[in-house]
Amino acid sequence: MFFQIPPPPPPVTQSPVPAPAPTPGQAPATPSPTTSPPPPPATPVAVVPVAPPPAATERVFAGTAGMIFNAIKPDSVKDFEMILGRLKQALAASSDPIRRQQAAGWKIFKATEPGPTASVLYVFVMDPAVTGADYGIAKILAEAFPVEAPALYRTYIATFASGQSLLNLQPAPAADTVLRPVTVPAPAATTIP
Repeated sequence: MFFQIPPPPPPVTQSPVPAPAPTPGQAPATPSPTTSPPPPPATPVAVVPVAPPPAATERVFAGTAGMIFNAIKPDSVKDFEMILGRLKQALAASSDPIRRQQAAGWKIFKATEPGPTASVLYVFVMDPAVTGADYGIAKILAEAFPVEAPALYRTYIATFASGQSLLNLQPAPAADTVLRPVTVPAPAATTIP
């Protein structure tokens, strides 16, 4: 843990003040002292711990699949989709095998119905999710576009109407078998007398 102790204040000095000129018939004034009084004793300074900077928010899935819901301001859709385009470029250009796995299972959907507070809802579906890999867009953009990343991230953050919701997903027990349509044989034709 780091502690920050402020430096002591600088010593106080005063310039001598010249005595006013005596008026006729008046005794000369006593000269003022040329040194300042000693500074008061130093006050103890409290030691205040400095908090570490906040860690970047990670988007890590523990399940075999995952979803992230993004509620975007209606007037920011164009900016959000621009960021998604840059994300796609970043993942496609990455030589990191983890990033390539993420790109293979990352699908993006836009809801046709309005989201919360009339927002535009984008859903990221990670199926399969790369367990333990960080899906944080800021980190991915910083890896691919280190110079542009701060401005891209500011644009990205400004598009949100509210925060993101992350869901870890596991297959339901009934999903272990593939659901297929069942073919029901047609009833035998009967004749009406």
